[in-house]
Amino acid sequence: MSHYIAMNRFRIVKGHEKDFEEIWETRTTYLENEPGFVKFNLLKGPEREDHVLYASHTLWNSENDFEAWTKSEAFRKAHSGAGNRGHLYLGHPEFEGFGVVDGATVG
Repeated sequence: MSHYIAMNRFRIVKGHEKDFEEIWETRTTYLENEPGFVKFNLLKGPEREDHVLYASHTLWNSENDFEAWTKSEAFRKAHSGAGNRGHLYLGHPEFEGFGVVDGATVG
């Protein structure tokens, strides 16, 4: 497996979509200088009765690069203050990590 995708799913309380998006648009991520970091996207998904689904999506050169990021000072700085916005979320973010299957990628 040549790359690693790290995703967090967020269930955002309806009516707070713009607040949530603004957090991501204005925050300092510290990702650009991290070894192995390739790309970040914030994805907006389906709307449900009580929430809108979002996912943060990062592409890394390897799972080891991602894990090193999660143990770094840059990671701690990027996530400081996250606990102060609990009113935006239904539950905790749900992490999902995926290895990219070599030979099954297009583009």
